[in-house]
Amino acid sequence: MQDATRPSDTPALFNHERPPVPDTVMPRAILPFHLQGRPVRGRLVRLGSLAEALIGRHDLPADVSRLLGQALALTAGLAAALKFRGSFSLQAKGDGPVPMLLADCTDSGDLRGYARPAEGASPKGEASQLLGRGYLAFTCDQGPDMDRYQGIVSIAGDTLADMTDSYFRTSEQLQAFVRLACQRTPQGWRATALILERVAAEGGIDGQEDDEADEAWRTATILAGTVKEEEMLDDALSSDQLLHRLFHAEGLLVDHPRALSYGCRCSRARLAGVLQGFPESDLDDMAEDGQITMNCEFCNLAFRFDRGEVRGGAGRA
Repeated sequence: MQDATRPSDTPALFNHERPPVPDTVMPRAILPFHLQGRPVRGRLVRLGSLAEALIGRHDLPADVSRLLGQALALTAGLAAALKFRGSFSLQAKGDGPVPMLLADCTDSGDLRGYARPAEGASPKGEASQLLGRGYLAFTCDQGPDMDRYQGIVSIAGDTLADMTDSYFRTSEQLQAFVRLACQRTPQGWRATALILERVAAEGGIDGQEDDEADEAWRTATILAGTVKEEEMLDDALSSDQLLHRLFHAEGLLVDHPRALSYGCRCSRARLAGVLQGFPESDLDDMAEDGQITMNCEFCNLAFRFDRGEVRGGAGRA
């Protein structure tokens, strides 16, 4: 089989063959749930071996890998709450040693992401130390024929969970609880997100007094706060079992699980389209020994193009 990252007889613009990346699918990665008679809904996201497939391809410092894993699990959990066709993304840009963090998930569960450390940096610490000052953006992109929704907030808080809570409070006026975990285990990288949202009375909690709803929400978040990181990342403990431990006395109702898969969507055709935007002189400068190499930041694969098969467009008369 032809290696899709290397030149072939098929013109680059027409070669959509998928590159050699893991065919990893987690059929029960997202488990939605709600608490009956209480103003609480949520999602438990556990990436399992998909976390290793996504994170392990990148040679990143440990703290940056942890941040990337948290972002991947969080993005999948937030996307699962929406009804959309397209992609939902989390993007953080800052002036710290990791100036770019990006994760996105499609409506069908294709997940991908990357973190880009600054050249020469030795990033360590929590999200605030890695990202520095900047902004956090959540974007729902449903294609060129639909309006794109985007919420942007300044980076505020020490952890990615803190930053997400700030976004919910300031941009969505929504009470939420977010707990994220990512570590390298003996089985490889694992990442988990537990997300609770408080739903309004008109969402189905009829006749419930404000004080009673407040107490139900407070109880749910206290219980969620008792979960240990080792529980969240333990492959031997199923998502159903973990949710039962936390909420079995609170009217737990589990909904249909959703799958997540390795979702890099790169191809020679996509990257060739990018190259066509460069002037011929820039393409000449990029070429080494007659070939241009472009790296996909999501899957960390290098695609090679014969200089002769790429024709630039920018700057031409």
